[in-house]
Amino acid sequence: MSSRTKWFILLIILIPGGLSAHSYARSLSDSITLFTPYTRISVPPGESVTYSIDLINNTKSLKKVDLYLTGVPKDWVSSLTSGGYTIGQVSVMPGEQRNLTLKVNIPIRVNKGNYRLTVVAKDYTTLPVTINVSEQGTFKTEFTTDQANMQGNTSSTFNFNCDLKNLTSEKQSYALIAKTSPGWEISFRANGKQVTSVEIEPNNSTRVTIEIKPPANTPAGTYEIPVKAVTSSTSGELSLQLVITGTYSMNLTTPSGLLSTHLTAGESKRIELVVINTGSTILNKVNIVPIAPVNWEVTCDPKTIDKIPGGEKVNVTVTIKADKKAVPGDYVTNFEAQTQELVTKASFRVSVKTSMVWGWVGMLIISTALGSVYYLFRKYGRR
Repeated sequence: MSSRTKWFILLIILIPGGLSAHSYARSLSDSITLFTPYTRISVPPGESVTYSIDLINNTKSLKKVDLYLTGVPKDWVSSLTSGGYTIGQVSVMPGEQRNLTLKVNIPIRVNKGNYRLTVVAKDYTTLPVTINVSEQGTFKTEFTTDQANMQGNTSSTFNFNCDLKNLTSEKQSYALIAKTSPGWEISFRANGKQVTSVEIEPNNSTRVTIEIKPPANTPAGTYEIPVKAVTSSTSGELSLQLVITGTYSMNLTTPSGLLSTHLTAGESKRIELVVINTGSTILNKVNIVPIAPVNWEVTCDPKTIDKIPGGEKVNVTVTIKADKKAVPGDYVTNFEAQTQELVTKASFRVSVKTSMVWGWVGMLIISTALGSVYYLFRKYGRR
């Protein structure tokens, strides 16, 4: 037998076997199908992805299928369940299907990119799925506020609404800390209660309100208040800025503190008033307004003070002229020091006396009357 004949016989023997093996492999892959409608899903770090997968038996016999998952990155948590149980093998009746649930938890600390996982039906088929992590993940805390700057005077209460977000894969208990100078009052509120710490679940956030009260004597200026939310493994920080315009306070008095004098009806008298800026900010355009009794004349020099720096004072000369017909007694003249921010008042008591001229006239009349009586007595007394 020639060598060509031998090779021809060998090919006849091997080719059917090869065709038979190929047909067998194809029949296995076609007998079981794994199907899910969403094979590529995009999510941010810290999310969970759930796939609904159908395992279909295309044959006319019962099939037992071993199942497992490959390609799961380290620190990712996944589960394959059916009927509420974690499974590794299922049986499927001929021509029927069974539903599987694949759940994948993506950690917070993860790199941005595509991750390919594969559901394997051993000896039958595979189902590749792709999870696209849409952004770079980190193990961190975010402490933010929409408005980090506020302005007011020292009597103001400043309320900052902040968001504290736990971007870790674990529940965190945050201690709330603020660095302030002595005399400043600061408190934290969460869920309607005053707190010093808050607990936040993974990938969740809590609204924290920070209330700040400056001391009454705080000078005008800009103040930075650093605030931290701290745990043993992570922390968040923000900086709050307060612009203090200072306190508005003013006193109206006299150099001696005595708010009374005496005056003769119809005459004038000069007195000194003192306007004192007892606050910490400049008082601008201070108007001195007198409110006097009817027919009295009161003038102020100056009528308007351009500015008084904090802690300083300005003297005002006041001239009071009483009504010439004023009867003896006490009269009140009120003074107001007015600015755009505040008004302060002082009441000045004036005791009015009658003129000495009228006293001498009265004495003259009395003396004349007495003299007339004496003259009449001497002239007609003996008759």
